[in-house]
Amino acid sequence: MKLENSQNYIIFGLNNGYEYAKEVSEQTGIKLGEFEISKFADGEILVRSESTVRGMDVVVFQSTSAPVNDNLMELFIAIDSLKRSSANSITVVIPYYGYARQDRKAKGREPITCKLVANFLENSGATKVILLDIHALQTQGFFDIPVDTVSASCILFSEYKKQNPNLENLTIVAPDYGAVKKVRKVSEILDVSLAIVDKRRPKPNVVEVSNVLGEVLDRDCLLIDDMIDTGGTILKNIDLLKDKGAKKITVMATHGVFSNNAIDKFIKFIDEGKIDGLYISDSIEANRQIKHPKIHVVKLANFFRDIIDAQINHSSVSNVYDKYWTKVLCQQKKG
Repeated sequence: MKLENSQNYIIFGLNNGYEYAKEVSEQTGIKLGEFEISKFADGEILVRSESTVRGMDVVVFQSTSAPVNDNLMELFIAIDSLKRSSANSITVVIPYYGYARQDRKAKGREPITCKLVANFLENSGATKVILLDIHALQTQGFFDIPVDTVSASCILFSEYKKQNPNLENLTIVAPDYGAVKKVRKVSEILDVSLAIVDKRRPKPNVVEVSNVLGEVLDRDCLLIDDMIDTGGTILKNIDLLKDKGAKKITVMATHGVFSNNAIDKFIKFIDEGKIDGLYISDSIEANRQIKHPKIHVVKLANFFRDIIDAQINHSSVSNVYDKYWTKVLCQQKKG
């Protein structure tokens, strides 16, 4: 799908975004730029564009997952180099936004690092930012430049439906109250039932899940969250749903962070029959290397292609994922 009005655009990918940039370039015909990225003996990073960007509209892909600080500095330096090379505009696409969970002061004297990262992006020279399934929507307000926050739920669910065409017995489950708004929207679009896990923190670093609001007995439960980090809360939710009589349990999350070898815990749960399947995106490119028949790593290059198309042709981003949901609903009616 070659994009119209894209002659003045060029796409770059940094170390944790190159595959996205390459795939979007191949699909759209937009020129793929190249960075020279090097690191000095003391750890300092140097990023230099090997492609001319003067007067051009630049798109840069970079997930700021582990190593978070290296990937962030690489991104800031790349943006600065593009700005100083007279780029007309710099759109930064961040499939996974590091520090997104530090979005407020939970205790006295704590920083709001999510806002700090936003400041760095602006001061480096970014003119627009595209974020995918950001942890807290208030992050949009941390920027004084245009921000598009898009969701991959439609893409992940489309893949889920290929493996599970019958949704009559489906219940969408929110892992805590914070996820209810997003999860409720999915359940309403699909016209399926909703359940909520009652999660509490009786003391710091301790999580308890003791009850489920909604019917899960003999139901096919789809547990949806924005990310899986250490996986402790999700795994407790799975045990609780099993205790409450759930028939099947599938987990879906946009970002598979998998700190502390959490992926091994999920594989164990899958092999033990506690989880019927796990769906994550490739927002963290390293997850493309995960190979397991019941772990589905969904590629988002097509989705980002459509997002870039919307930007170039000044059309609504909302229409992009509405298009995908419409496709899912049409498949549902045919089924």
